Amino acid sequence: MRTWLAKAVSKGCQFAPTFIMRTVAATITVLSLCGSAALAQPAHEVGGEASLKLPDLSQVLFLGIDGHRLLMIGILFCIFGLGFGLIIYTRLRKMPVHRAMLEISELIYETCKTYLITQGKFLLVLWLFIAVVIVLYFGVLSPVPDKPIAVTLPIILIFSLVGIAGSYGVAWFGIRVNTFANSRTAFAGLAGKPYPIYNIPLQAGMSIGMMLISVELLIMLFILLFVPADYAGPCFIGFAIGESLGAAALRIAGGIFTKIADIGSDLMKIVFKIKEDDARNPGVIADCTGDNAGDSVGPSADGFETYGVTGVALITFILLGVKDPTVQVQLLVWIFVMRIAMLVSSAAAYFINGAIAKARFGSVDKMNFETPLTWLVWLTSLISVAVTFVISAIIVPNLGGDTTQWWKLASIISCGTLAGAIIPELVKVFTSTESRHVREVVTSANEGGASLGILSGFVAGNFSGYYLGLSMVGLMSVGYYFSTMGLDALMVAAPVFAFGLVAFGFLGMGPVTIAVDSYGPVTDNAQSVYELSLIEQVPNIKQELKKDFNIDVNFERAKDLLEENDGAGNTFKATAKPVLIGTAVVGATTMIFSIIMALTNGLTQNVNNLSLLHAPFMLGLITGGAMIYWFTGASTQAVTTGAYRAVEFIKANIKLEGVVKASVSDSKKVVEICTKYAQKGMFNIFLAVFFATLAFAFVEPFFFIGYLISIAIFGLYQAIFMANAGGAWDNAKKIVEVELKQKGTPLHDATVVGDTVGDPFKDTSSVALNPVIKFTTLFGLLAVELAVKLTAEAGGTLEHVLALGFFLVSFFFVYRSFYGMRIVKEAAKA
Repeated sequence: MRTWLAKAVSKGCQFAPTFIMRTVAATITVLSLCGSAALAQPAHEVGGEASLKLPDLSQVLFLGIDGHRLLMIGILFCIFGLGFGLIIYTRLRKMPVHRAMLEISELIYETCKTYLITQGKFLLVLWLFIAVVIVLYFGVLSPVPDKPIAVTLPIILIFSLVGIAGSYGVAWFGIRVNTFANSRTAFAGLAGKPYPIYNIPLQAGMSIGMMLISVELLIMLFILLFVPADYAGPCFIGFAIGESLGAAALRIAGGIFTKIADIGSDLMKIVFKIKEDDARNPGVIADCTGDNAGDSVGPSADGFETYGVTGVALITFILLGVKDPTVQVQLLVWIFVMRIAMLVSSAAAYFINGAIAKARFGSVDKMNFETPLTWLVWLTSLISVAVTFVISAIIVPNLGGDTTQWWKLASIISCGTLAGAIIPELVKVFTSTESRHVREVVTSANEGGASLGILSGFVAGNFSGYYLGLSMVGLMSVGYYFSTMGLDALMVAAPVFAFGLVAFGFLGMGPVTIAVDSYGPVTDNAQSVYELSLIEQVPNIKQELKKDFNIDVNFERAKDLLEENDGAGNTFKATAKPVLIGTAVVGATTMIFSIIMALTNGLTQNVNNLSLLHAPFMLGLITGGAMIYWFTGASTQAVTTGAYRAVEFIKANIKLEGVVKASVSDSKKVVEICTKYAQKGMFNIFLAVFFATLAFAFVEPFFFIGYLISIAIFGLYQAIFMANAGGAWDNAKKIVEVELKQKGTPLHDATVVGDTVGDPFKDTSSVALNPVIKFTTLFGLLAVELAVKLTAEAGGTLEHVLALGFFLVSFFFVYRSFYGMRIVKEAAKA
């Protein structure tokens, strides 16, 4: 077996099971809400999302327009969103830029393109394996009821490709926009004014955010409006499969890749006492590639998947949990009108905030880059909340005879929308360059070196878990409270629907959330482009800039502004992470509740097993924590080993004398090392997670419930802790570089060490816990269903034998995630 695995790794085929796992998870995404929606029915009547039949949307009038026509108008807004993104794309491309900077940004794009093409080939190969899984599941094991297999299977397969294309296309668009923006931002810094340096990255981010949400909405509206009602279910499931596959490849691999490159590049500052982004360092180009692959593409693909899956889950719940066809249509139309309205709200907030920011900061010499970004987030949240109440009052003034539900539903969604603004504010308390926690890291490192600086970062991360955790609990509790005010008369398991709406609200500010998240990689790249371009060494550069661009350049001023803006980018990258993590946990809570309701037949049987007095349930609670802590170690190990290899190569090949920049071939070799170890790490981690999910589902159903609860809770706090500790270390280094101007000092070395510790914390392990929580819970729903069915038919002995077998396979990959990834010096030159 070891020989086979070694060959698989060397051939690059080892990741097929990873993506098959993710795809199977996506296949049953919507079942999370279906389980609770069908509680009152016998088990054999419960259907999945593939068997859904949409109601006739034209049977209900809204403001004198039937539902079908009203949503047709929504397509125009999606086209507007696409046009918005493309206009900014064109504007960025036409912005002035010096040829030296343009050359570097295009080199970064070429390496990013190579990375994406490699990932795309993986996706296409893995889709073949996924197609086999789809055929086996929906063609043999569980055909869609009352529909010919010859029709449903091709639909699911085709729309799985549509999902892949959507996720992959948005990722590619994001990289292209960001690599236009990075050189233009760097060039704008030469003029010595802060506003353009703020405005260009934000334009790029809004372009990506509007494009992402518009594409997602357009595809889902197409299915809802133009696909025959009987086949909407297969279309939705195929789409979910595809986007889940794309998110898995681009989010998780990118997270490992970027931190290998970042650490490999940063450590050279200590080893060789060279400056930030020194052009002679062959790791810098890989670091720039990683900024895009991990910090832009990954969140965009993850957001695309999460936004789509949440929508499909809500649609499914409405169709299965609501019995009145009129109420079904009202809620479906309400959900989609709300999505479209929030797209418009984000655009409106962007333009209003842009006018305010330009009036206040357009001509100033100094500005706090975080201020207008904070305004944008809050303005979008408040506008979205107001629009939510207005739209609800118009679309569902009378829901099932209840004239008060409109404001209750709007209040539930607003809990999530407000979270999109409140959570970033709490994150800034622990990660901003103005944060007292971050300054505590600097103070500690100044006196006690790297060790005390790292301890202060741990403090920031731990405190953040308290405040962010309680804020999420509070907002979810408010949503639950409103769900008890009559909503249960319209549907089964109203609290489940409420939690889904809270998650929907989290994502309501999608374009702006993506925009402020994408701001970071552009500012980071801009600083690197400036240094790599060697603009200061171009002959007669000052005269050239004055003649061609009318710029009186001050190079030191430009560098200071770019570094300061990078600090703001670090902060807002950090603020987006808990929003996505929170969405995953809120969604997991919904799914776990669905499984509980299904296993207890609507809380009428075996409820006593949901107790600490039931030993398997208690043991499951303990086991979930073990998996989260193993995962943290395994993902960090992948980064550590890859970074070791990158550092080893760079130290052996860096040339500091007689050259002005590293060779392109050496830079590409570092990119190759990052890609190799990112993929190796994924292989072990996800096979371990996959087989562990199967094993624990087969142990005992309520053991598995405890396990899932534990995964969600431990995962939430571990992710928050790691993300914010990493953010504190990152911006502590930025304070030393920008405010204290102590580069190359022992204090700087200490904060660089802290930053390299924080790199896998904030950009690998914490963000990867988001898809892990989703995958484990989603796939677990199917796994426990299979386990219960098999036990009923074949008895408990076979179930326990399979549980042991699956656990041994999982443990094998847990073992390999360290011992197969260890740093072996003999292999260093291989």
